[in-house]
Amino acid sequence: MQKDPSIQNRSARHDYEILESLEAGLVLTGTEVKSIRQGLANLKESYALAKGGEVFIYGMHISPYDHGNRFNQESVRPRKLLLHKAEIKRLCSKTQEKGLTLIPLSLYFKNGRVKVQLALGKGKKFYDRREDIKKREVEREMRAVNKRAHRE
Repeated sequence: MQKDPSIQNRSARHDYEILESLEAGLVLTGTEVKSIRQGLANLKESYALAKGGEVFIYGMHISPYDHGNRFNQESVRPRKLLLHKAEIKRLCSKTQEKGLTLIPLSLYFKNGRVKVQLALGKGKKFYDRREDIKKREVEREMRAVNKRAHRE
């Protein structure tokens, strides 16, 4: 049996400082679920907004299903997220007060249902990104030195 794909938003961790994350369900049509199962989704330019007691994800691209004919939906359309009312209120208040953004990190299957991992993130400045790159390089060099020392 084939394992269902997990679609990642790689640029999210690069562009945002992730403060907390949570799991939410998605309202999708059958052909969209089949496309996601084939790995035909993209989260790169997507974000979520909480409006009027509901949370929607915008900019998420799901390619049309090959055999979907008239049942295919628009590839980029707002999609409703399924969260508890208390979670929605908390997210609303946090995004309005502190200038935080809701970013989808990944899209995956859990018990046959499509889930999205949402994160509250704060946009990184350019110099923050440079610091992260420097830290990664130092860690990589340390691992290489330790590896060489361990071999000898």
